[in-house]
Amino acid sequence: MTANGIGRPEMDLEEKALLLRTLGHPVRLKIVAGLAGKCACVKEIWECLRLPQAIVSQHLKVMKKNGILDAKRDGVRVCYSLKNEMMAELVTVLLAGK
Repeated sequence: MTANGIGRPEMDLEEKALLLRTLGHPVRLKIVAGLAGKCACVKEIWECLRLPQAIVSQHLKVMKKNGILDAKRDGVRVCYSLKNEMMAELVTVLLAGK
């Protein structure tokens, strides 16, 4: 029964479900797609999305907390990148199904 995932450890599935729930917002999908293969600072991200800085920062905080993003401080700037490039591949597959 393990071939279809039924016998997988519960924690493994819980972590994956958390990642999918975290990605379940259009703004977060756009952020992950935009960070594929690069890093960007908060200002660059909110300017690109044309959304208020506070909204973008909140989404970045949630994605960092849930293991999708890494954040590095560069002076007063915080730059974000994907913790795992597979996230970008997953989002690309999701967006291709439009």
